[in-house]
Amino acid sequence: MRHQVRGRKFSRTKAHRGMMFRNMVTALFRHERIQTTTPKAKEARALAERLITYAKAGDLNSRRLAARKLTDPEVLQKLFAEIGPRYADRPGGYTRVLRLDGLRKGDAAEVAILELVGNKVKPKVRDTAQRKQRRRILKAEDAAAALAPPAAGKAADKSAPASAEDDK
Repeated sequence: MRHQVRGRKFSRTKAHRGMMFRNMVTALFRHERIQTTTPKAKEARALAERLITYAKAGDLNSRRLAARKLTDPEVLQKLFAEIGPRYADRPGGYTRVLRLDGLRKGDAAEVAILELVGNKVKPKVRDTAQRKQRRRILKAEDAAAALAPPAAGKAADKSAPASAEDDK
């Protein structure tokens, strides 16, 4: 029986599981929203909330404890400078797990978004067929324009001195 046994194993070793959650939480604090499977989001939520609580304390010991779990010093700085003070008045519940409809195509896994509560990240807009076509056309025009001006510029440079001599 699994009485009081916490956490999911995800068919990974302890080291792999720990690093996976460290990377997920680092990405969460960097982008303030990540998409992953529902069970992984629920497990990563606990680590993220603990780190935000450390950031709210803001002392050196809390910074060192958080630095052990994050993989990027810039994200650690952001956690203590921006994210911690943002939740200073909030007594917990800093993250939210939004379950998405449907399953992931490759393995039929339930997908969820793990995000910080009260963030100002705009949801990504899916491209319509028209937007994709317009972007392809603009990209092709930019590529053609990048190739065309050097040839036109050389011709204009050659003609410019000749016309300047004619003016004299």
